[in-house]
Amino acid sequence: MTRNEIIEQVNSMLAEEFEIEESEFTPDASLKETLQLDSINLVDLIALVQMTYKITIPVSDLKQIQTFNNLYDYIEQHLEK
Repeated sequence: MTRNEIIEQVNSMLAEEFEIEESEFTPDASLKETLQLDSINLVDLIALVQMTYKITIPVSDLKQIQTFNNLYDYIEQHLEK
């Protein structure tokens, strides 16, 4: 899966799940602010990513996933393993 495919799939999935226009998603935008995440929504986001990409995101890694770019990077890096 290429980075562009990851970006397209993640944006589409998040737009549908959180009912937000994909145009709001820019690489450096804050996930928390853009998606208006509270702790419950954050759990939903992580579960969705883990189920879709068959990867595990430990709680200790959440601090490094602040922007959309961070999320794309994380998925891309962990899919390759």
